[in-house]
Amino acid sequence: MKTVIINENQRGFLFKNGKYVKTLGAGKYRLLGGKEIEISEIGGAITCRRATLDTLLSDPDFASRVAVAEVADEQIVLHFVNDRFAGVLGMEGKYAFWQAGDRHEFRTVDLSTPEADEKFPLYIFDRIPASLYTKIEVAEYERARLYYNNRFVRILEPGTYYFWKTSTRVDFDLVDTRLTQMNIVGQEIMTQDKVSLRINFVCTYRVTDFVRILTEIDDYTEQMRVAAQLALRDYVGKYRLDEILENKEGLSKYVLERLKEKEASLFVEIKDAGVKDIILPGEIRDIMNTVLVAEKKAQANVITR
Repeated sequence: MKTVIINENQRGFLFKNGKYVKTLGAGKYRLLGGKEIEISEIGGAITCRRATLDTLLSDPDFASRVAVAEVADEQIVLHFVNDRFAGVLGMEGKYAFWQAGDRHEFRTVDLSTPEADEKFPLYIFDRIPASLYTKIEVAEYERARLYYNNRFVRILEPGTYYFWKTSTRVDFDLVDTRLTQMNIVGQEIMTQDKVSLRINFVCTYRVTDFVRILTEIDDYTEQMRVAAQLALRDYVGKYRLDEILENKEGLSKYVLERLKEKEASLFVEIKDAGVKDIILPGEIRDIMNTVLVAEKKAQANVITR
């Protein structure tokens, strides 16, 4: 004879010769003649090694003691006990929980649409596995391009968004809406009087159309850089070195105007542009330094007279 004790926080399944007989409450039981008891803890989803859940549910007494939830494809079920969140049922199938004086509530969440409903309690996301969802945070100075299965869906404004991980793949990329500075390192450019210069240029811009800049043009920053270099080459080739050095503002204005002509086609707004520095060949620098020294000496001689 075997004695089994079932505690208050437990229930038991009685089997005879491997066949389910009935459900047992707390108490002390003596077993004879091929009888066995499998213990089930109250609290989590009910499991039984010797019988399926459907077999147990066919017993009216067992069915009256439990709360049952079913999870279909593209669903999850939120489990609440006495109005408190207890967990999430994420795998398809049937679940049962011992009632034991508690009130169970199950809320089904439809995952056929990836984006979480705006009415969904946000605190739940901190309580469920991160593997169930994707969180997208868009800062005040950003916008996000949203894609489903590599297809553009829409622009996300600043805020926090949640998307369920389903058969639909969700991706995004962030776009900075602040002014962005681009440095343009000059190639060698020949002036009208055959002096080779290198001009470093800088411009500031911001993106104006976050969708078309992605779908209609390839590498807009490279196109801006090439446009600036062509404008620099065009301007420098028309003037002598001394004219360029005396009128840097004219050079900056010319390139800015040429870049602004590209705004509509590149989907950007050019806010400012200007010459950062002009790099002269070594021999030209030496000549200019010699001239500068001579001028300073001449000025000094005038002062001392």
